[in-house]
Amino acid sequence: MKAVVYTLGCKVNDVESGSIIRGLEELGYDVSREMEYADLYVINTCAVTAEAERKSRQTVGKALKCNANAKVIVCGCASEKSGRAFAEKIAGAYVLGAKGKNRVLQLVQNGFDIAALPAFDEKTYEEMATPKCLKTRNFVKIQDGCNRFCSYCVIPYLRGRSRSRLLESAAAEIMQSTAHETVVTGIDISTYQDENGKDLADLMCAVKDVDTRIRLGSMEVSMITPRLLQALKQVKHFAPQFHLSLQSGSDNVLKSMNRHYTREEYLRACKMIYDAFPSAGITTDIIVGFPTETEEDFLQSLSIVEEAGFSQIHAFPYSPREGTNAYKRYKELPAEVKKERVARILAAGAKQKERYLRGCIGREEVVVPELCIDGYTEGYAANYVRVYIAGDVGKEPVRVRITELFRDGVLAEIIDK
Repeated sequence: MKAVVYTLGCKVNDVESGSIIRGLEELGYDVSREMEYADLYVINTCAVTAEAERKSRQTVGKALKCNANAKVIVCGCASEKSGRAFAEKIAGAYVLGAKGKNRVLQLVQNGFDIAALPAFDEKTYEEMATPKCLKTRNFVKIQDGCNRFCSYCVIPYLRGRSRSRLLESAAAEIMQSTAHETVVTGIDISTYQDENGKDLADLMCAVKDVDTRIRLGSMEVSMITPRLLQALKQVKHFAPQFHLSLQSGSDNVLKSMNRHYTREEYLRACKMIYDAFPSAGITTDIIVGFPTETEEDFLQSLSIVEEAGFSQIHAFPYSPREGTNAYKRYKELPAEVKKERVARILAAGAKQKERYLRGCIGREEVVVPELCIDGYTEGYAANYVRVYIAGDVGKEPVRVRITELFRDGVLAEIIDK
């Protein structure tokens, strides 16, 4: 039997899909991540933006074109938000939502009797099978849900409240990782705290001697504390890249977004990171054109790009999401205003990225190779700078010296294999 598990959206979805793939293989399925002919399709959807939700619906249609007689299971945030729309689009589809993704496997095991599925306990972290990893980098999920309720975001309503994996379970999976790099991820790992009160600093101390390089997923300002930074300094192979969510450089916009920090507090967190890890790369997300954003507010976002010293930014226009407070309270800015501001902040981000990359020249880094294309091996340094090395150097980590800017990253030469 053939199955396709197709994933849209975030790394957490990708991890959960990896667990579903492993479970389906144990049930005897030959599983692919690519859209092709199959007897069963599992579509793991996303609803972070309207565009993501649209693509999720399109993917269901693509599955049916591959095999109109296949069984289709739809899970993930888009199906949680608009379950009826998915059910109406596909007669006979099994729509499970964002919570309790183990139920995908339970549904297959019980002969697709959806009425027999157990209810999902939203207060308890759901343990899933160790994900099937098809990449150089491995992901370990330690947390789910979100308590922040940012005014623009629908995810807390779909994923539920924050809940955390037991430290012992999370640490065991990290220590068993055979990948060269392991990313610790979740919907909001900043709120990680298991039922015994153990937090992320405790988890990092528990895995400090592992041989896999440890990288943290997206985090919030509240997470940057002296205690956590001290714990991270003890990790033998820690990757000092911090994806520190910003969303806006304006205090006024941050307040209307229901983000619980100020511009000054954000920059203070950046300084704490640089003090602890001088060569750290700080990456971020910025929402441009939030309904309350004036030109003056936008200029605050523009200027913080250089002030924070970002190594890279991901900027995108505000997307209204039905069901959020921002959707109810504010009138959307004109599309042309958002488009123009996105272009300006991406230009500022590109200049700052070049400035950061120039500061890397001459530095020694350990690179985890990922692929070789057009005569160059590509991979990432610990600070998440993309590194190119002439020739095919294989898949094992290599020590290099960065020599110059190159393409979207830097060129380097091997100094020690």
